Amino acid sequence: MRLITTIIASLFIALYTNAQNFTDYFTNKSLRIDYIFSGNATTQNIFLDELSQLPSWAGRRHHLSELPLEGNGKIIMRDLNSKKSIYETSFSSLFQEWISTDEAKTTSKGFENTFILPFPLHSVEIEVSLFDARHNISASMKHIVDPNDILIKAKGLSHILPYKYIVKNGSEQKCIDVAILAEGYTISEMGIFYEDAATACESLFAHEPFKSMKDKFNVVAVASPSADSGISAPKLKQWKDTAFGSHFDTFYSDRYLTTNHVKAINDALAGIPYEYIIILANTEQYGGGGIYNAFTLTAAHHKMFRPVVVHEFGHSFAGLADEYFYDEDVMNDTYPLNVEPWEPNISTLANFASKWQDMLDEKTPRPTPPSAKDKYAIGVYEGGGYSAKGIYRPAYNCRMRTNEYPNFCPVCQRAITRIIKFYTE
Repeated sequence: MRLITTIIASLFIALYTNAQNFTDYFTNKSLRIDYIFSGNATTQNIFLDELSQLPSWAGRRHHLSELPLEGNGKIIMRDLNSKKSIYETSFSSLFQEWISTDEAKTTSKGFENTFILPFPLHSVEIEVSLFDARHNISASMKHIVDPNDILIKAKGLSHILPYKYIVKNGSEQKCIDVAILAEGYTISEMGIFYEDAATACESLFAHEPFKSMKDKFNVVAVASPSADSGISAPKLKQWKDTAFGSHFDTFYSDRYLTTNHVKAINDALAGIPYEYIIILANTEQYGGGGIYNAFTLTAAHHKMFRPVVVHEFGHSFAGLADEYFYDEDVMNDTYPLNVEPWEPNISTLANFASKWQDMLDEKTPRPTPPSAKDKYAIGVYEGGGYSAKGIYRPAYNCRMRTNEYPNFCPVCQRAITRIIKFYTE
């Protein structure tokens, strides 16, 4: 009995010793790192652009060197002396979507990317990596950050934009902080923006599991003014001078609404605690976009605003994949059929045990025929991730497939719940 007690005590001490305390490595500030991802379909590069210091840290203080999802990219911060990983985060980027397009076969481009990390007490090594569709590293770089570097610019100490909290459940240390920004709203239209932000917030928390876990969120609306009212639509030859330079027709896809001005987005939030970003576009045209751990951008005055903002936030918050498929979609060969996608709600069945296999009834047919949709709420339905064949989704319908469906499917709900718990528990 004494031996068992000793073993248990030793294990407890080992676990406690290896536990990572936030204050051992970081101070209550944020390190903002701006990168340029550049290249084409065959060659990609990463360049360091700028380092900044923000006045507080709104991110997690536990699970520091763990990842909730793999993503298409990863950042590892290591203690310079011990080389121990002290913080990790994952992401996706517009650049990595672009390199799968036809344009990337003949053209090279650069894309802005910004990441917010906890501010280190001592010098650290930062490693940032991009992964291709087969999860192989396509680009990687390392650099040293000295927290005493005089060229790390302090931001957010003055000239903070006006803001209002729509949901306030606690400090930024305890809650997930979502910031909603205005795009294409002039100063005189900020009253409309605040109403739209409230609608977006109401729509999000009408869906499970956000609804039952609302107390784990803060939501702040930030009045970022534009010179012009409205959003750029290149196909219509309409260009607007807006806060973040967003536009429709991204990758020549009519409804894809994005921006490459990521630094401007984060500049607008300097001094305001935030982890996730929703940008509302002042337009009646249909469209939007959501990129994991980057931003959600949604048209605020189209009749489908409510379901679309929730759908796009599913991308940027929980890394959920699109479950719809169109033969003419511009993103070709996004998912190799012999590799399991990192997104939690689609599968090629290459490693189905890592997905929702544990949620299936033993009698569920694989693939699950559409005719059996009323019998199997969770199944293996073919079609998703832009492909009609070889990629499978967990439910016949879901918020990640159509705007008309009212809910996230059970698999998507579990994925969202896991992310919320990762950041708050």
